[in-house]
Amino acid sequence: MSVYLCGFMGCGKSHIGRMLAKILEMDFIDLDKYIVSRENMSIPEIFDKFGEPHFRSLEAKYIRELANGCVVATGGGALINDETARYARESGISVYINTSFEICYERIKDDANRPLVVKNTKEQLFELYETRAAIYRKNSTYMVNGNARDKVVAEEIARLVRYSENTEN
Repeated sequence: MSVYLCGFMGCGKSHIGRMLAKILEMDFIDLDKYIVSRENMSIPEIFDKFGEPHFRSLEAKYIRELANGCVVATGGGALINDETARYARESGISVYINTSFEICYERIKDDANRPLVVKNTKEQLFELYETRAAIYRKNSTYMVNGNARDKVVAEEIARLVRYSENTEN
């Protein structure tokens, strides 16, 4: 069973995912880095050359390759696609790391490797945050408070994963 972490850009998916993978003794994969390595292009290059819809299709394609019992930090937009989210739920569990917009924004505001950050104002990003929050809630198996300390968040997700494993048997 894979664990798919979702949430807005800067919510802590990659950092918490690495911690969670150690706790659960699973492999960790950052979906964005996986796409970059498979496509031999940076995310901004993919967005510029092919557009956001193509990038979302790559997320959907590659998330299917990662259903082999690992912790996956999805991109901020990966699980907004209902079909991709359904696949994640069916092949494991998806966890929404619900971190406040202000915390996320402080982490991402100067990141030139995030095309949506570069092309949008803080207000536009907040609107995107609000829109996606409802979708993340709908498309996730569980939701955790991402405003807590990273270790606390990782341990809470590990508890939920173990609970899910025990209820499946």
